[in-house]
This record gives sequence, C-alpha cells and structure tokens, in this order.
Amino acid sequence: MARRKLEELNLLDDFLFGSMVTYPGIGEAFTRILLKIIFQRDFGKLKVIPQRPLLGSDTDLHGARLDVYLEEDSPGENTPGNATIYDVEPDNNDDTKSVTALPKRVRFYHAKIDSETLGSGKTYHALKNVIIIMIMPYDPFGLNRMVYTIQSCCREEPQMPYDDGARTLFLYTRGTAGNPPLELRQLLTYMEHTTKANAKNENLKQIQSMVETVKRDKGVSVGYMKVMEREQMMFDKGLEQGVRQGIEQGIEQGVRQGRQAEAANTERERKRADLAEEENRRLRAELEKLKKRQA
Repeated sequence: MARRKLEELNLLDDFLFGSMVTYPGIGEAFTRILLKIIFQRDFGKLKVIPQRPLLGSDTDLHGARLDVYLEEDSPGENTPGNATIYDVEPDNNDDTKSVTALPKRVRFYHAKIDSETLGSGKTYHALKNVIIIMIMPYDPFGLNRMVYTIQSCCREEPQMPYDDGARTLFLYTRGTAGNPPLELRQLLTYMEHTTKANAKNENLKQIQSMVETVKRDKGVSVGYMKVMEREQMMFDKGLEQGVRQGIEQGIEQGVRQGRQAEAANTERERKRADLAEEENRRLRAELEKLKKRQA
C-alpha cells in the first residue's frame, strides 16, 4: 500500500480537504473563497459542518456521509428563497462502477438532505435550496466539460421556468470544453495540484497560505498518521482475508477437481468393464457357433 506524505496531499484528498474546513480560524474563510470562485459572488456567514452523517430512517435503510455540508444564512423562515445548503464532495473514485452510479448517488444525497432539513409542520416553502458540488479529476460524462450543471426542467418546454431548489454541479478539473471563468479554471487546477506555483491569483494565494498552515500543524500531522495506520490495518486485514479466502477456494477447487477426476476414472473403468463384458459375450457366441458346426 503506497503512502503519501502529508505535504504531498492536494485538496482533492479527503483528509486535507476535511482538515481545511475544520481548522479553527480557517475553515469558514476557506469555504467562503471556494464558493465565491465557483459561483462568482460573495458569500456572507456560513455554517460549516464537516463530514455530516445523514443516517437511514431505519437500521436497514441506507445512510450517507456528506464531506462538507454548508448552510448559508436564511433571510427568513417560511419564505421562498430561504437558506441554501451546499454539499461539497471532492471525489477521486473513478472506478467504472462508481462513475456509472454517480447520478443516482447524487439523487440519494438530495433526497436525504431534503428529508433531514424540512421540519415537522413546516410548509414546503421552508424547504431549503440544495446545491451539491462534486469536484473530480476524471470526466464523469465523457464530454470534456469543466462544468456540468444539472437542474430540473420540462423536456417539452425547456425554456419554461421550473425551480425546485435542487441543483448539482460536476466540476471536472481537467475539462477544456465550454467557457468557464479563468479563476474557476485556476481553482480546479490548483485543487488537483495544490502547490505554491499553481496559486495564480490572490484568492488562491490566500488558500495556499491556509494550506501551509494546516500542513505544518503537528495535530494535523498526528491525525494523518493515525488515518494512515488505520487504513494500513484495514488493508493488511483485507489482504490477509483475501489470502485466506484464496487458500480456502484453492483447497475447495482442488477437492472438487479431485472428485471430478475420481468420478472420471470411475467412469472410464466402468466403460472398460462394459467393453470387456461385451467382448466376452461376443467370444462365447462365436464359441457356440463353432460347436454347432462341429456337431
């Protein structure tokens, strides 16, 4: 299992991203700059809840864990256009199964957030807007776009206004199609390659300073070591279990092949015996014919 040093992590790595948003005096400022660049507007007070768990409504129902869950201040309860929730999800998992399930995974996140945030007795006007932001170094849809914005609409009348408050942004760090703002392009490059050389504007220089502060922190370093140790233990345990299963499957396969060989040998011996018996019957018949001719 290859290990990277804390200094080598980038902002698409869960540990560094999570450490940034939870770090005292940095978390809210970092997320505010992040959202400002993505949405090209200023943000006021943000409530940052890192790795917020949304549990299933029963023990046998699926839950979700949101990497960074943000709430923007609401202008008022029970009014249209109230608070917006932003779920920011850096995602390095580009295996085929995960990518094909991505739209339904996001649909599930929207459903869980909605079910958790609309209190009993509240009208649907109080339902908060939800924007899920997936940031990834792989192209989720294969069209080479840096920004894919997903929002409900009427297929028959695509220009008809229809705003249910739900939106999803897929941000592909290496995309070139479309015309996203320069600052967004620089941000996404920086998130995948988090170095001082890639901090090409004032906002990114501020973030770089925050990153350096977090990476120098001994508490963060100890936390990273513990995460790595836990992952190594899980990897070793999985490897050991895989070896054990491989041995067990090998033994089972060997026994099965042995039984098949034994059965095949038995079948061959049976066929040989049948052929010998048939030959004996033929010879006895020939002998009887010979005796009759001599009589």
